[in-house]
Amino acid sequence: MSSKTLYLASPYGFSEHWRSKLLPDFINKFESMGVEVLEPFSRNGNIDFSTSGWANKVACSNMSDLRQSNGFFAIVNGTPPDEGVMVELGIAIALEKPIFLFRDDFRKCTDSDEYPLNLMIFLGIPSDSWKDFYYSSIDEFDCENKAFYKWLIN
Repeated sequence: MSSKTLYLASPYGFSEHWRSKLLPDFINKFESMGVEVLEPFSRNGNIDFSTSGWANKVACSNMSDLRQSNGFFAIVNGTPPDEGVMVELGIAIALEKPIFLFRDDFRKCTDSDEYPLNLMIFLGIPSDSWKDFYYSSIDEFDCENKAFYKWLIN
């Protein structure tokens, strides 16, 4: 498999428990597949959050990582999903990055009969095969029939 960088957008860094218990599962799985993970919460650890302008520094750092990544992976749990993740997703769509979505939240968050989330979330994914880019279990990431694995080996 070729070496790729993946921007991992998630709300899991805001909670100490999520950051220590949930986020590592994703990072470890991707790294075990040979992916370099650009995870914003760990990459912004050097920013002093007590100083003025820290939020802009975080946003600029995240934008830089988004630009340099080869692909974009978003955890879209919640009703609605985290607004920061949605902004990052919009940027990834505009940058035409390969996009992959994860949701293991059983709640529906849509007006559509076709999509489990707002239809705009799926804009950067092929409409005829969107389910190949959508994951509900970490165990699916290395499924040879799904889009993430195919992207990774190309």
